[in-house]
Amino acid sequence: MNNTKLILAGGFLGAGKTTLLRETALRLIKQGLRVGLITNDQAPELVDSELLSLNNLHVAEVSGSCFCCNFNGFTDAIQKIRTEVAADVIIAEPVGSCTDLSATIMQPLKQYWNRELQLAPLSVLADPSRLDSILAGGNAGLHADAAYIYRKQLEESDIILINKSDLLNAEQVESLKQRTAQTFPSATVLAVSAIQGAGIDEWLSLVMNRPEAGKRLTEVDYDIYAHGEAVLGWLNGTVQLHGATTDWDDFTRIFLTRLADRFDNENLPVGHVKVIAENGRNFIVGNLTGTRETLSTRGTAGSSRDVKLIINARVETSPENLDRIVRETLDALCTDSHTPEVIAWRYLQPGRPQPTHRFTEVV
Repeated sequence: MNNTKLILAGGFLGAGKTTLLRETALRLIKQGLRVGLITNDQAPELVDSELLSLNNLHVAEVSGSCFCCNFNGFTDAIQKIRTEVAADVIIAEPVGSCTDLSATIMQPLKQYWNRELQLAPLSVLADPSRLDSILAGGNAGLHADAAYIYRKQLEESDIILINKSDLLNAEQVESLKQRTAQTFPSATVLAVSAIQGAGIDEWLSLVMNRPEAGKRLTEVDYDIYAHGEAVLGWLNGTVQLHGATTDWDDFTRIFLTRLADRFDNENLPVGHVKVIAENGRNFIVGNLTGTRETLSTRGTAGSSRDVKLIINARVETSPENLDRIVRETLDALCTDSHTPEVIAWRYLQPGRPQPTHRFTEVV
């Protein structure tokens, strides 16, 4: 089997990684390449994996820990995709709250998997509003230790992708690119809109053809890193709803709006909340990446009596409080019209990162 190109696309929660992965995979497939994707989370039942699968993409999932803390699980997923689809390209999306990827993933892969893989430059996506705050010395609406993770992700990147450029005008995009390049001069800075497709071809040409990958290591304080993850409560749940015929697009928007209002009213910063409502092959995806104003949806699930609902939430509160808020909001929306059947439900606080490998020199 020929070497497989591995593209690692990181970035903080809500940066738009999954949308970029999907769009990139579809473009590569149109070029005649065989493509696989790997998603990652602290718990199973991922909206990302479901969404990519619904687009008929080949997806492997590493859940229960991050790539760096389960390096062997990550390489097992790589080998699985290489075997099953003889992948020319694998695109991997690490957990949004992870950093130190160059030391714990890129360097070990260069050392131990250089015959099987060709590593693309480490790309890190950044939401423009959060990035603007970080560049100004702020915390992007996050806990200071979570913002520390955000900065470290940018510091170690080979390429910084300012995503969601469609939310800015041309002058704002250029200004943000210049400020980012000044703050992180070792990285190549590009602007893309994953949802509109703008700029993706330029980035894709770079990651497919530039040989340098994982060019720098950063000093990471693992006490701050661990606390930055631990301030977030995590919840992954899958529920089947049965009852009256319902417009699931309206249902999803109302559900996310009520969740956003609860989080805003209780001053609970949102890392990311994702919801997908599936009605057969029809689906709507909803995202919340901050306050209520950040709420967005795409797609349509139509109307029916039954729907499958997957919820992923990462919010600065205790896991128990996050569980209570999500359950109360869902129950209040269902009332007597729907009977929720819980398929899977887990809420947790991430443990301290314990990387399998951590290189101190660039390979």
